[in-house]
Amino acid sequence: MTVGKPILISTELSLTTNFQDADPMGVIYHGNYFRYFEEARHQLMNKLNYSYREMEASGYVWPIIDTRVKYVKSIPYDHPIRVTATLTEWENRLRVDYVIYDDETGARMTKGYTMQVAVSIDKREMCFVSPKIFTDKVEAYHANNA
Repeated sequence: MTVGKPILISTELSLTTNFQDADPMGVIYHGNYFRYFEEARHQLMNKLNYSYREMEASGYVWPIIDTRVKYVKSIPYDHPIRVTATLTEWENRLRVDYVIYDDETGARMTKGYTMQVAVSIDKREMCFVSPKIFTDKVEAYHANNA
């Protein structure tokens, strides 16, 4: 087996923005971008077989401790977009990088990230390394998709 950098785990979803998500100027309100990130992150975690219910059942919650978004181009309502989510860190924290593309032209419209840490439900303490239950899921994904 060749030892190298593991493949990045990614997912993407396509959706059309809604009128109710727009501000009075007809563009998507900036806070809604985090909803799009969340939908993509949810799909990414399901891909790893570590949904939010499975996280909780494993004894951990994963609050967001840091986030950033860079608005490159405004997104109008009733517009098709594609959101990608890529797991870029997982050993000590969970970092997911996002890009929102115009689904018609392929132009990048937004990019950002979220960082989460595991918190033991029983002890209510932050973990300084990701729990084995999660890192095992990532390793299993890499083993099955190498």
